[in-house]
This record gives sequence, C-alpha cells and structure tokens, in this order.
Amino acid sequence: MIKDANLYISGLPRTLSQPELEDMFARYGRIINSRVLVDQASGLSRGVAFIRFDKRAEAEDAVKHLNGHTPPGSSEPITVKFAANPNQARNSQMMSQMYHGQSRRFGGPVHHQAQRFRFSPMSVDHMSSGGGVSGNSSSGWCIFIYNLGQDADEAILWQMFGPFGAVVNVKVIRDFNTNKCKGFGFVTMTNYEEAAMAIHSLNGYRLGDKVLQVSFKTSKGHK
Repeated sequence: MIKDANLYISGLPRTLSQPELEDMFARYGRIINSRVLVDQASGLSRGVAFIRFDKRAEAEDAVKHLNGHTPPGSSEPITVKFAANPNQARNSQMMSQMYHGQSRRFGGPVHHQAQRFRFSPMSVDHMSSGGGVSGNSSSGWCIFIYNLGQDADEAILWQMFGPFGAVVNVKVIRDFNTNKCKGFGFVTMTNYEEAAMAIHSLNGYRLGDKVLQVSFKTSKGHK
C-alpha cells in the first residue's frame, strides 16, 4: 500500500519537461508516477507537478533536499511539500456524518480506478443551464465532479474540497422533479494550485459506493 508518499511541487520552470522533473527527484527513491500540469489552451506547463514515491521516507527525503531548491536555469526556488490527503481524520469524520454507516469507506487510501474512464465534462455542459460556469474566470477555477450519489448535497462538496484551499462556490445539479442529485456538481476555488491539488487527490476517490471523477471543467461549450 502506498500511503502519504505523494508530493506537490510548484514554482517549476515552465520549460521543465516530465523526464527532467523525474531526473531531479529520482535520486531520492523509486518514483511510482509523476505528472506535470499543463495549460489546456496553450499546452505549456503551469509550473505545477505531482510525484508519487514508493515509500514515504523517500518522499520525506525529497522534501528535505528540494524544497526551496532553485533548479538549473531558473531564478526562483521551487516549493516541494506533501499533497493534501482527503482521507485525513477530520474530513472522513465529517463525511461519515453525512453518509450514515458508511464511514468505513473513508478510511483507506485514495482510489484511482476512475482515471481509466476518461469522462468528458463537455458532454454535460448543456445540463448545467449555462449558469456562468466556466473553467476559469475572475471568480476562480471551476471543478467538475461526476458520479455523485443521488443523496449528495452542497455540504458534502464543501467538506471534501475545503481542506485544499479557498472554496467560493459549490453547486449540486439536481433533477427538477425529484430534487435528487443528477450525479454531478461543480466547485469553484480561488487558487489554481489548490484546485489542481484537490483534483489530483480526489479524482478516483470513493464516496459511499461511488468512485468520483474530478477534473477542471472545460469552458468550450459556452463559447
């Protein structure tokens, strides 16, 4: 079991490639996976990345040596820290209160089965009623959450995403007749890096008997 060995890196040079990122971190242990986040429009790096090590001790060593380190060719130091874990006791306890009797679901590591589904939020843009929701705006970054249970409400989204940073708005899309959740919702966060960390940590997360699919919402459907 891989637990708490996931690192969040920010302040990277925009020209840094994924292989170069792994070269920088490989001396500290075995890397399970890595990802450099890119701007969907330009395809360029956002200077933010995630790396998962095989062991927590390896990740701790990388944080010790690379946090505050200035990479070659860069004038700014990078920030290296442990990625937030949605399974922390305070969050799982709150969610267990919302989902009675299912609190055992929240005790394990983050699951990542959902990544194989490759669900596109564009396919449901028309159901969001065009309520000013877009991938990013002056008000923040919009996150799309798919595969929510029928009983999901705004409170559970606040509690899931709140630990990652400033949340300015949450919305669960409901059926007009039954008032039950249609299976998806939106969360708007102020800071891109915090939103990216929330997506990375919660995509594939098991909530009740559902495996969530979490991504930045595309704005192409509203152009």
